[in-house]
Amino acid sequence: DHHVNYGSGSGLRDRVAFVQNDPSQYDASIRLADLQVSDTGTYQCRVKKNTVAVHEVIVTVEEKPDTPQCWAEGEVVEGSSVVLRCYSR
Repeated sequence: DHHVNYGSGSGLRDRVAFVQNDPSQYDASIRLADLQVSDTGTYQCRVKKNTVAVHEVIVTVEEKPDTPQCWAEGEVVEGSSVVLRCYSR
């Protein structure tokens, strides 16, 4: 039907669009911009020509990790070994 159903209360309205300007030309792909954790969910593509074809895709958006904290364990001396540790939530 040449339109995207955004769902109720969705923040997708300004971030989703068809990849091609005219989806009737056999490409009804959509692009999700600026993904957010709240975009996690099941997305459905319903294409209708002579019959209706439906395909569902599950999208999982994970949080970006915090900036890692890094440090060296042991004395940093040329020619010796050192352990470098990094941690991120």
